[in-house]
Amino acid sequence: MELNIANLKKSKAFTARPVAKEIEWEGAKFTCYVRPLSYQTAVGDIAAHRGADPLACRIASSICDAEGKAVFTVADITGEADPEKGALDPDLTNVLLIAIGEVQNSGKKKR
Repeated sequence: MELNIANLKKSKAFTARPVAKEIEWEGAKFTCYVRPLSYQTAVGDIAAHRGADPLACRIASSICDAEGKAVFTVADITGEADPEKGALDPDLTNVLLIAIGEVQNSGKKKR
């Protein structure tokens, strides 16, 4: 098979639309969108390999809006973007990582 966009589309080589996930944090419910593993995730993983915070990279590359645009930068999550605001709450960080894991692992067979 020739490597081209049409054949890659047929082979489902491109990621799907973001997945809506309901999360609960501090007694409030939110809808967040999680981008399935994608090019953006790979870029985040490379940044983590080069020294950036790996969890912040994963959240920044995975959490997006309904159209797939990033909600956070790594600096937003670590607190470097606005030192007065500080880093992302640890409980919210955990909830987002769980949502990301659920999307990334959906459809995978359990051993």
